[in-house]
Amino acid sequence: MYPQELYYTKQHEWIRVDADTGTIGITDYAQNALGDIVYVELPAAGEVVTAKESFGTVESVKAVSDVYAPVSGKILAANGKLQDSPELLNSDPHGEAWLLRIQLGDRSEIDPLLSADQYEAYLKEEEGNK
Repeated sequence: MYPQELYYTKQHEWIRVDADTGTIGITDYAQNALGDIVYVELPAAGEVVTAKESFGTVESVKAVSDVYAPVSGKILAANGKLQDSPELLNSDPHGEAWLLRIQLGDRSEIDPLLSADQYEAYLKEEEGNK
């Protein structure tokens, strides 16, 4: 279910790494837990994000949730489509509804992230603990 080429966090973000650029988004699990997404707040290009720190919010009919950077880096672009169509996060969370593109600051920050298989195992473990 989760794309094999992505890396995942336990806070339900993903990153796709292409050379020294990373594309960040939220997982299908996150969008499903949030419900209908109505607003997304993202930082501007040029700003710097720090691994494990909040860089924006996703607002749904249920709640407002912080989004955390899986790795550190300089923002190259924020997905402007989400300003007019935040519901894209519900329909295509691993594709068209990416949040940020960043210039990776330290590639070694990718190492502790989860593979798709590890992330799916983590989700099963979390469901079992409820």
